Amino acid sequence: MTTMTLNAGGTAPAQDQADQAAESKTVKNREANPSAEVNETVGSPFCDDAKLRMRNVNVFYGEAQAIHDVSLDIGRNQVVAMIGPSGCGKSTFLRCLNRMNDTIEGCRVEGDLTLDGDPIYGPKVDVVPLRARVGMVFQKPNPFPKSIYENVAYGPKIHGIASRRAELDEIVENSLRRAGLWNEVKDRLDKPGTGLSGGQQQRLCIARAIAVSPEVILMDEPCSALDPIATARIEELIDELRENYTIAIVTHSMQQAARVSQRTAYFHLGKLVEVNDTETVFTNPEHALTEAYITGRFG
Repeated sequence: MTTMTLNAGGTAPAQDQADQAAESKTVKNREANPSAEVNETVGSPFCDDAKLRMRNVNVFYGEAQAIHDVSLDIGRNQVVAMIGPSGCGKSTFLRCLNRMNDTIEGCRVEGDLTLDGDPIYGPKVDVVPLRARVGMVFQKPNPFPKSIYENVAYGPKIHGIASRRAELDEIVENSLRRAGLWNEVKDRLDKPGTGLSGGQQQRLCIARAIAVSPEVILMDEPCSALDPIATARIEELIDELRENYTIAIVTHSMQQAARVSQRTAYFHLGKLVEVNDTETVFTNPEHALTEAYITGRFG
């Protein structure tokens, strides 16, 4: 993994100065790039061996447009990090990839999105097998109110992957091993998953996601609620999982993006500003907005 040192951002304003701080932030953003326009994505948004291809993606919440004409490839067995200020659209875009935005009333997605050439959107697309192929790990650990064993076995059972106990036992053990959790829980598989620590719960959720043999794993700020030790374990796990899965991760931590990803995509105000190999983004960015963000001038 690549490790780089990055400048930290500014401190949060006091509550009674929120309006003044917001105005100051807008001015600083203009100073970082006076035009404040993103005409097209710079860098290398496309790749030869793409697992996921997205072209001209637009997302609307009612009349408000959250994503503007984004085109991006995510390569096979690659970790792509999506970074940018809060509200820039990175999580909205991530949720397009397994149609989690379908659960939001008034959300509309336009554009061409494919997984190995298969359409992600369309009247004939069944979202249940799609979400088995494209798993998701959320910001906060969300284990089911079931035993550790049942948390992992649930997916294979409802998707018809396994029904016999011996088959489920093998899937549960292999999934927990891949998630780096087996040795910590093998003697208490019948205990509630909610009784684990935060870091263990997140690894349980990862085990649950990979139990149905997905091809892609989406991670929406998976370490934001974890302590540094648990975060380090998840980051090690991401690097290991890349051998078998394609991974897209949204993170507010630029240090984390630098450590775990091979490519980084920078979003700003719903537009994809720059995509490049991670080292280039953090050491020699092509766009002024990218440089302003990673050096802490705004965000």
